[in-house]
Amino acid sequence: MTTPYPFTALVGQDDLRLALLLNAVSPAVGGVLVRGEKGTAKSTAVRALSALLPQVPVVAGCRFSCDPAAPDPACPDGPHDAGGASVRDARMVELPVGASEDRLVGALDIERALAEGVKAFEPGLLADAHRGILYVDEVNLLHDHLVDLLLDAAAMGASYVEREGVSVRHAARFLLVGTMNPEEGELRPQLLDRFGLTVEVAASRETDQRVEVVRRRLAYDDDADGFAARWHDEESAVRARIVAARALLPHVRLGDGALRQIAATCAAFEVDGMRADIVMARTATALAAWAGREDVLAEDVRQAALLALPHRRRRNPFDAPGLDEDKLDDTLEQASDGDQGDDDPDPDGPGGGGGGKPPESGPDTPGSPESQSDAGQEDEASPAQAPAAGGGEQQPVRAAEPFRTKMLSVPGLGEGAAGRRSRARTEHGRTTGARRPQGALTKLHLAATVQAAAPHQRARGRSGRGLVVRRDDLRQATREGREGNLVLFVVDASGSMAARQRMSAVKGAVLSLLLDAYQRRDKVGLVTFRGADAEVALPPTSSVDAAAARLESLPTGGRTPVAAGLLKAHEVLRVERLRDPARRPLVVVVTDGRATGGVEPVAQAGRAARLFGAAGIASVVVDCESGPVRLGLAGQLAGELGGTAVTLDELRAESIAGLVKDVQGTRMRSVA
Repeated sequence: MTTPYPFTALVGQDDLRLALLLNAVSPAVGGVLVRGEKGTAKSTAVRALSALLPQVPVVAGCRFSCDPAAPDPACPDGPHDAGGASVRDARMVELPVGASEDRLVGALDIERALAEGVKAFEPGLLADAHRGILYVDEVNLLHDHLVDLLLDAAAMGASYVEREGVSVRHAARFLLVGTMNPEEGELRPQLLDRFGLTVEVAASRETDQRVEVVRRRLAYDDDADGFAARWHDEESAVRARIVAARALLPHVRLGDGALRQIAATCAAFEVDGMRADIVMARTATALAAWAGREDVLAEDVRQAALLALPHRRRRNPFDAPGLDEDKLDDTLEQASDGDQGDDDPDPDGPGGGGGGKPPESGPDTPGSPESQSDAGQEDEASPAQAPAAGGGEQQPVRAAEPFRTKMLSVPGLGEGAAGRRSRARTEHGRTTGARRPQGALTKLHLAATVQAAAPHQRARGRSGRGLVVRRDDLRQATREGREGNLVLFVVDASGSMAARQRMSAVKGAVLSLLLDAYQRRDKVGLVTFRGADAEVALPPTSSVDAAAARLESLPTGGRTPVAAGLLKAHEVLRVERLRDPARRPLVVVVTDGRATGGVEPVAQAGRAARLFGAAGIASVVVDCESGPVRLGLAGQLAGELGGTAVTLDELRAESIAGLVKDVQGTRMRSVA
């Protein structure tokens, strides 16, 4: 077995080490989510922690790690006798992102069921992780069906398996540790809230510290055992301190003053529910025990807030995690003074609820004089005036408030990566039938297999309880679930779109669709066109945050090369199809349809659009044309694409799923 990198040899990353140690002292804190860029020792730190955990007493021979002092009365391997205890090292069980449901929760032992005719349960990773660490690297890429199972186990402290005639319940209390790179996409809010603490990590920018990191890593790679031996004393000291802190933990007093500070802090930062208060209380208590104190101090509450609240105060996926430390200090001070702060005047003035700053007046603010002036001069521009109106580059404007969109899906039945959008044949989901396996068997349909084998038992000479099964009897389960799609935005950033109110509304609409894509586990991409060409502002990615950031900084101005934008999008889809052929795309074109620039710009746009229609790519055109005179050019473009057009107002009210169905219907009518 490879010698793990010593925990005490880690350089820097103080918050990460503290969060992990606090969970080692008090597993009830609820685990750690480590967010940060690649190459910042996230996985190294987690794997090193397991070597510091005290050994675990278990019932000898119990596959579910029952505590001999208090064995689980419902343990599938029970009931347990009073004796037979043993001690083993604490386990760190790693859950691969691509693990199957059976591997996580356990399943019927198929071999014994078929060979011996008995129902036997084979434990999964949740059973292995009981009273230890369950580690998920790249937890944000975990499939939704596994996330749901983790949520259930984390909430109940037990795993329930009801499948294939097996009904099993076993304890599953573990320290959940996840690492993720936010650039690859965010985590579902439900799972995010299950992590007690969160830590942001980044590589040091100090030269001396970086040199020390490299020096230690090279020394470890050259001689792992020798390097670990040099840190043995430090490791032993930390291990002893964890044991002492665990012993002290039940005696730590959490006074009413500290509780008031905790409640006031959670209320001030408007976190949802009461889990944050409970986690803060447990974290503050663990901090006091780690420091060797029996009383929780204000500094413990402050540190607990910095670790427990950042990931809980996010109101939407595009809010940056973190806390305003000045606001935190003010809240703690007011809470320590009792109710004296209640008489302070409202800093926002009458009617200033919400605790935020009033919106600043400026050229980007809808309704400001500058905004109205821009709208009056540019929003009603005629086609002949459009090139002149957008001749120069305009500064980026802020997006309008996003709104909730309805279901957006691609018609038909796909076979893409698991997600929450379009119907698809998947490895997970509800079972819809059975078929003969094509290649290796991955999901056995037990009932169909038994049914296929049953008529041949006498001819095969069956004599015992076991069923005689041959290769031809095996049946693969067919399942239907949901897939994630590639939503490719093609956004017109030309001068004809540059009116501030209009562009603000356009960005708000795209931001709303990005929020929907985040919730449905899609990949997103962003192509923009203006001036003389188009560019890929964001290649297809799972990071919706990155798409929102690129959208926010999008400048406008110049002519409207619609054909260039469509051709660039077509090229992006061609390359992405080679990388991920199973993921189906949906193209969302955001434009007023006024193609300008170059030779025969309207005809070129039509030819480019017909490429999408010929390939059967689902598309929606968001028509941004406004003013009393409307030419309907976006609708014509949608017809060439084989899709449908919807105005910005209709985008709020209409079901996007219905729009895509219209696309399918339009395509069928055109074929007919």
